[in-house]
Amino acid sequence: MQCAEAMRVQAYFDGEVDAVSALEVERHAEHCPECRSLLENLADTRARMRSELEFPSAPPQLRASLERLLDEETRAATREAAATPDPAATPEATATREATATREATATREATATREPGATREPAAMRESAARKRPRRRAPAFWLTAFAGAGAALAAAVALFVIAPWRASPVLDDLVSAHVRSLMPQHLTDVVSTDRHTVKPWFAGHADVSPVVADFTDQGYRLVGGRADYFDHQRVAAVVYQHGAHLINVFAWVASGRSLPQYGTRSGYHIACWKLGNLQYCAISDTGWDELQGLTRLLRALGAADTPQ
Repeated sequence: MQCAEAMRVQAYFDGEVDAVSALEVERHAEHCPECRSLLENLADTRARMRSELEFPSAPPQLRASLERLLDEETRAATREAAATPDPAATPEATATREATATREATATREATATREPGATREPAAMRESAARKRPRRRAPAFWLTAFAGAGAALAAAVALFVIAPWRASPVLDDLVSAHVRSLMPQHLTDVVSTDRHTVKPWFAGHADVSPVVADFTDQGYRLVGGRADYFDHQRVAAVVYQHGAHLINVFAWVASGRSLPQYGTRSGYHIACWKLGNLQYCAISDTGWDELQGLTRLLRALGAADTPQ
């Protein structure tokens, strides 16, 4: 008999549940072999699809067919333009064209008189005139729309394969879980202080790294404190800030070989990541993007100033 949580487990795997529900599913999967197996099967299926599916390419016959249709529509447009009276065919315009034709004829005679026998090169004036008279080939609006739609579909497909690994990143899951745990009573901080000289030294004996720590109260980001967390097989440092009614966790750990995208969203939380030296930083919160990026800019600027060049 299927577990009653199976549907919610699938929604969790697709990133369609909120942070609280995600934490509940994770705890449930720890004690439910059926749901744990379901998550493993889903992950295996996704990995096989990404590694084994090939991108189809359009056959040469399709390209030839499109070019033929374009040529037919271009010829039709040319015939229609030739059959339509030119509104600019005024007496003045006619006189100008006749004068131009006279000059070109004179240039042709002069070139013929001076060139060697048998030479067939055209004067530059005639070539330029012929180029001006030659109708420009324009893609009809229908095909422009069709190619634009194809481009949008291709962009969506590329976005799916680019974003999907970020959504399925185990580190991202760890970040969200750690952030949600910190919001529970008595889990936010291990050391409570707005003084960086108190918070930063505390990490020396409790985490594997020494992160950038500062109080940005004047800029709207109050230092609350810090705590030690654990994921990616490391003792991770977490520095906590408060911006209005929102809490922001800034995690720091030794960077591994994997690379994380600069920005992402998971379970309603915004995540901004960057590297500084050999440390990986990620800030996570339910605050707005502008507010989160404001803090990351301050931390990155401070970290760059403190890092030896």
